[in-house]
Amino acid sequence: MKEEKTLFKIPVEKHNERDILDILKNHPEIKFASFMSIDLYGNVTDERIPIREFVKDLKGYLNGKAIQTDGSSVNLPLISKLNDARIDMPMDLDVAWYVDYNEDLLDQRTERPIGTLIIPAFLKHNSDVVDSRSLLYNAMETAREAILNKIKDNSIRLFNLDSSRIKDLYFTTATELEFWTKTPTSEPKIEELAASQNMNEQYWNRIEGTVRSALEETLLQLEDYELEPEMGHKEVGGVRPTRSKDGKYNEIMEQIEVDWKYSTPVDSADKQILVKNIVKKVFEEFGLETTFMAKPIEHVAGNGMHLHLGAVMVLDDGTKINIFHPRENTFLSVVGYGALMGILKNYEVMNPFISSTDDALNRLQPGFEAPVATVTSLGYSVENATRNRSVLIGLVNNSENPYETRFELRSPNPNSNLYLCMAVSLMAMIDGIEYAIDSNKNENELLKEIDKAYGEDAQYLEKDRTYRSEEDIFEFYTEEEREKYFGVPPKTVYENIKHLDTEKEKIKILKRGDVFRDEIIASYKQSVINNWKTLVLNTKIRTHYHELEKMVKIESTDELDNERWNEIHSLKTNIYKDTKIEKSIMTKVKDAFDKGDLDKASKLIITLEKDMESLKEKYKEYERNILD
Repeated sequence: MKEEKTLFKIPVEKHNERDILDILKNHPEIKFASFMSIDLYGNVTDERIPIREFVKDLKGYLNGKAIQTDGSSVNLPLISKLNDARIDMPMDLDVAWYVDYNEDLLDQRTERPIGTLIIPAFLKHNSDVVDSRSLLYNAMETAREAILNKIKDNSIRLFNLDSSRIKDLYFTTATELEFWTKTPTSEPKIEELAASQNMNEQYWNRIEGTVRSALEETLLQLEDYELEPEMGHKEVGGVRPTRSKDGKYNEIMEQIEVDWKYSTPVDSADKQILVKNIVKKVFEEFGLETTFMAKPIEHVAGNGMHLHLGAVMVLDDGTKINIFHPRENTFLSVVGYGALMGILKNYEVMNPFISSTDDALNRLQPGFEAPVATVTSLGYSVENATRNRSVLIGLVNNSENPYETRFELRSPNPNSNLYLCMAVSLMAMIDGIEYAIDSNKNENELLKEIDKAYGEDAQYLEKDRTYRSEEDIFEFYTEEEREKYFGVPPKTVYENIKHLDTEKEKIKILKRGDVFRDEIIASYKQSVINNWKTLVLNTKIRTHYHELEKMVKIESTDELDNERWNEIHSLKTNIYKDTKIEKSIMTKVKDAFDKGDLDKASKLIITLEKDMESLKEKYKEYERNILD
């Protein structure tokens, strides 16, 4: 019997009964099928069934039959209720399926690792799709139809083409995945990490030892899964590991980035989940921990997952045209300028779907190459592409290759729900593109509007905002200037999510074509608030309390030391201890949540975080000054 190669992928063209049965027959090590769907909060399901049961009703599954799950197992508040909890999970036949292998469990017959066929699926409640994958599909179709129709109606002016030649439009996307890795016993050395970052000691440096082996194995596995990895390299964070006498590397703490080839939006989002799983599994096999948290270490660069967005028009002869690339000597086409303007104007209602956690917002701080302001950069000139890393969204282009013209949205992180990130981006682009085309403005006129000064009237963009800067916005502007020109960034989850209530006009762009229906937005908001409240009360406050416990008085006869301790003790008491006269900040936060006063809870959390940061700095100063 001919030995079959390891199966990593079942492509779309093989999603038929005959091919699937043949594949599974030749790969008896595949013992399970897992239906993978993504709820509104980005949780990934693992509805696993034995492969023999899957095969029994394969024809039914391929024709739309769904397996069922309990709605309480997915994050769909206000939609799936205790008395109406049935959720159906039909398969997605339009994307590739992958095989996940359990290296710790071998099939006795083949002596190969047991495999699970990962099948992307939807979530349906009472016949309505209510999952992130469905939202992205709907956003893609709504955007494709709206933009294609608008281009066809203006094809001569925009592209010097007869509309009959335009056949289709599709979107291209790609991500860059950053993560921290370390040996399990290593603890962050904040000052050493910060110093290394400031001196650029790690970025693009040679990778050695265990991390090198893990990264190279990761890239090889990405090739096995046909993801076409483009590179893996060190990122800005990390310190040099120590080396023991036997030559092994210890105290590893490094930041890594992995990139792979662009694809279509849904496929890109699926691949991002696959890559995260591969990274985590491979690095664990080499004895390393990984984290995809946006801000795993205070005062050090966090993990980003920059999102690249492009769009391609297909003509009747198969020719492909990048609709963002300009025909004239300017940065972008009319369509490109419109897409950029749509994101800049509507980012307040996009951000709740991109940065939905405290962790995500903690990454968006000045000084760590993470965007804190809604502003763009295009380059000093058309010929000089600068790639300003301090802005929210920048232009990526190559004058020698028009297919490379695209946008890089820098705010997503590895735990962002990529399906929703792309969905809201597409919906915002529709709004801007329709304005750009309907206004009959040319490229230079649209660029002038993007370049508008603060307080200058504009037809589409807001008067009291500035939208473009080629400067390092962290160095060139003060915090007050950034907030004046580019808007005030949210400090808490509540400040971010409330835009879905206050921005009445902007929220309409998400509801177009029933993509983000009222019930979807309401459920998503409730999910975000529930998770925020749980994290604050069960994790954040508990963590701060443990930090406070470690801040104890150190015996000293020095007057300055005792003065500093008295100040620390007073601030510490104000944070956690109730008195007959005044409740502590922590208790006030709990009370505000109990009363449902989210605005008050949000403001108190800002005060709590500010006081804790001040307290930690004061205690560090106090502790250092006391000599043994």
